[in-house]
Amino acid sequence: MRLLVTGGAGFIGSNLVHSLLPKTEVEKLVVLDSLTYAGHQLSLEGAEEFSKYSFAKVDLRERESVSKLINTEEITHVIHLAAESHVDRSISDPGSFIETNVLGTFNLLEACRVFWKENYSKCRFVHVSTDEVFGSLGKTGVFSESSPYQPNSPYSASKAGADHLVRAYNHTYDFPSIITNCSNNFGPFQFPEKLIPKTIHFAESGKSIPVYGNGSNIRDWLFVKDHIGALWLALVKGKTGESYNIGGDNEWTNLRVVETICDLVDRDLNRSAGKSRNLITFTKDRLGHDFRYGIDADKINYYLGWKPEHEFEAALENTV
Repeated sequence: MRLLVTGGAGFIGSNLVHSLLPKTEVEKLVVLDSLTYAGHQLSLEGAEEFSKYSFAKVDLRERESVSKLINTEEITHVIHLAAESHVDRSISDPGSFIETNVLGTFNLLEACRVFWKENYSKCRFVHVSTDEVFGSLGKTGVFSESSPYQPNSPYSASKAGADHLVRAYNHTYDFPSIITNCSNNFGPFQFPEKLIPKTIHFAESGKSIPVYGNGSNIRDWLFVKDHIGALWLALVKGKTGESYNIGGDNEWTNLRVVETICDLVDRDLNRSAGKSRNLITFTKDRLGHDFRYGIDADKINYYLGWKPEHEFEAALENTV
């Protein structure tokens, strides 16, 4: 396969690229990234040692540039990760989320559709999305692949729009696409505006650690290395036209996650117990803050043989 990874200099993308480069099935691996605030080539350090690797600084919003890359590199497979992804930023600047996540996905789909139209059977497009498109859960229940879309933020609405485009291309053009919807990721190379890396940095430096509301919001946490294993299976074994939920079956309140990180940082820096917990500050809740996400990952487990391999607390300790 001649594989394109969009957003490959970002958090999940860079972890994915490092795992894919040794695979013999991958003849060529091209990373597309516009290197905005969350994309860093340092996260790809060592990739250039593989002759199959190349990097293209391309913005998905530039349709001609995207089309040229697909054609020039003769791309046969895509894992589409590039996206604006931080809910807080989507509240203050929703327009950039629509442009990148919806228009950018459309440009990529069109470029692939035109180039692949004679070879759909030999190509594959995996669109990486989020559980946030399903909205918010109460204290019970989980999201399945048949859950209705009920996005509650500009970010999740833009990802839902992209999901619908991918589904429509499959239905209308028989386009060889697959959608994955994952829960909250954590691990190496994550941009520090996200909860876990932000908490690690603030605890280490002795800064006030902000927690929205009373910290009772619940997320299903998934170690990034487990996620990228699922994405590879979706690429090589997934059925086109299908969607697969990817979750850790690992729900924690935000406050419990923050407190656990504080204790790990204190231990690693030989501080007195509880020192970092004293930095926790409860702040005004985020607009439209979803209460709980939970994932039913039975489908990908049954059909593709995937399940998380990393225990959450050990993976969190490793991340710290």
